Amino acid sequence: MLSKRIQSLSESLTIAITSLAQQLQREGKDVIGFSAGEPDFDTPRVIKDAAIDAIEKGYTKYTAVDGIPELKEAIVAKLKRDNGLEYTTDQVIASNGAKQSLFNLFQATIDPGDEVIIPAPYWVTYPELVKYSEGVPVAIDTDDSTAFKITPEMLEKAITPKTRMLILTTPSNPTGAVYSKAEIEALAEVLRGTDILVASDEMYEKLVYHGTEFTATASVSDDMFQRTVTINGLSKSVAMTGWRFGYCASADRELVKAMKKLQSQSTSNINTITQHAAIKGLDGSADADIATMRAAFEERCDEAVRLFNAIDGLSVVPPRGAFYLFVNHKAVESDSIVFAKRMLEEVGIAVVPGAGFGTDGYFRFSFAKDLETIRRGIGRIAEFVEKYR
Repeated sequence: MLSKRIQSLSESLTIAITSLAQQLQREGKDVIGFSAGEPDFDTPRVIKDAAIDAIEKGYTKYTAVDGIPELKEAIVAKLKRDNGLEYTTDQVIASNGAKQSLFNLFQATIDPGDEVIIPAPYWVTYPELVKYSEGVPVAIDTDDSTAFKITPEMLEKAITPKTRMLILTTPSNPTGAVYSKAEIEALAEVLRGTDILVASDEMYEKLVYHGTEFTATASVSDDMFQRTVTINGLSKSVAMTGWRFGYCASADRELVKAMKKLQSQSTSNINTITQHAAIKGLDGSADADIATMRAAFEERCDEAVRLFNAIDGLSVVPPRGAFYLFVNHKAVESDSIVFAKRMLEEVGIAVVPGAGFGTDGYFRFSFAKDLETIRRGIGRIAEFVEKYR
């Protein structure tokens, strides 16, 4: 007999689509996958060498639940250097990716019936983990007209006496939207005087384009610093998705202690080798690799936006960060699951339906592919749309 909690949990649609595409490829079908949320670059050499060195030195034992001292010091130094945030090592914790950081946070703070505001489109995991924690996801719908960002008025309208938390994602998965400092400051004014927490997912902070400046949510004021839990990691910025490294930081030491306690009874410390390698991803050693990836993503982004906006019936708002396009196909088909399923079956293109992100009529297209593959894939999509219409 399964618990009601686990029965209420849905499988990640992004993982499901990616797995289906891989299965079709194994069966010999010509499938191009644009659904995976990971860079197509290899982990930088300096990070791999640090991992090899850790193995050779025998760093293969258990560590403190929240991370080795050197790693926590590297996290604190990174947050100060890059984001102007002053934390101490007892205010940070390393976890198995951002998902575990979020799971720990929600389990430690959400009581049954607590409401969590989530701007839509949202990363598929947010509402599922909120529900698993017996909270209530409250979506704020956005679209192309607001560049997929919420306004202070929208936030104020969504707040109720039951509101416990706001999840803010910048840059966004799946839209690539990036909140400016002024926009975060305006949202912060709405929250001033409340006890609402902010979970700020900043996983894509290093991947911003065309001079866009990234602003850490906790940095805009002391009030926001006190209420914000920053979630970050190295999966996207230095292509370490499979290494499973994420971290969070909070001014509330008791909250960090509670998350550590939960992690001690679930996974304990994260992979010891990953911890030693992650230091090089945090301390600036891989900055040149990040710059190379960012330049390539920017070129691919511009080309993909140009090609999609040339297709009659499709449109896309140019993203300012991350490596996704959120393509509007409402003029062709309003049901994103139907649209994506047919596209996979008929022309072998795998994308993620917008319904999985809480916003139907769109699909997420990852441009973490080489230019030739992007052009070939969008060419197939153009042919599909022409026949569909």
